[in-house]
Amino acid sequence: MGIGALLLKLRQTFEHGVRAAYYRDIVRHRITSTEPIRDLTDTTCEIHVLTSSDDWLNLLWALKSFYWASGRQYALCIHDDGSLEDDHGATLQEHFPDASLIEREAADARVIPSLDEYPKAKAFRQENHLAPKLFDFRAYLESDRMLLLDSDVLFFDEPTELLRRIEDPTYQKNSVNRDMDTAYTVDPVDVHAQFGFEPVPQFNSGLGLIHRDSLRLDWIEVFLELPDIRSHFWRIEQTLFALCSSRYGVELLPESYDVHLGKGIRGPVRHYVGAVRHLMYDEGIRRLVASNMLQRQNGLSPIFCP
Repeated sequence: MGIGALLLKLRQTFEHGVRAAYYRDIVRHRITSTEPIRDLTDTTCEIHVLTSSDDWLNLLWALKSFYWASGRQYALCIHDDGSLEDDHGATLQEHFPDASLIEREAADARVIPSLDEYPKAKAFRQENHLAPKLFDFRAYLESDRMLLLDSDVLFFDEPTELLRRIEDPTYQKNSVNRDMDTAYTVDPVDVHAQFGFEPVPQFNSGLGLIHRDSLRLDWIEVFLELPDIRSHFWRIEQTLFALCSSRYGVELLPESYDVHLGKGIRGPVRHYVGAVRHLMYDEGIRRLVASNMLQRQNGLSPIFCP
């Protein structure tokens, strides 16, 4: 490796400081030494997650922090986006032995033919790597309710209000965290003109309660006819969740669950979106380590917390 390449690598490694690099590159891997979480059989709600070769380790932290903070045993379904390495999948299965691990090839064989009557939805499922969050989660969901969870979410305390909404059988709305801004691929004016409702603003599809009945394929098929809905590769999945939820019934979670770009943990959970991903290590994992989450789970030796 030449001097220039070495300097670039060092600059990238320490872009957000030595402490962030320490928690990302050293401490983060300690989660693989914790004990498995067993007996995930509570079907009051199922957790569905989509993972990849890039974020499976963060997913371990997201899931273990939820089970640790909540004390719940919700059933778990892990969906491979097609990039997951065999050893990564084996590690996830080892840590969650009761979870269903859905390989992409098996999901394609099951889900794609089920969309034959919905050609626009079928094309979207085949083209967009985030589409399984809609179609595969729905296809494999056996409960009436699902906890939608991204791998960049960490829990620090019991998410009381989220759990209350999940476990209240009379609560019949979808409920997610509030985004910093409205990030959709459609104009609310077009939505109202065609369907008679406006999408709820600032819907974020990284954390929240979703009812299975809200993910109607006939709704998704007609939503995919809206002008410019395919204009942004990353936002279309969130847009479709927001549209389905707005038509079904939706309520955002309290302010303490909001996505934000500043430093500091403001509630029981934080969603570390891309712009602040480094804080997931420097702030989030650091907080969990300081709270002895790893030691409480299996008696690991104390970790240096600068």
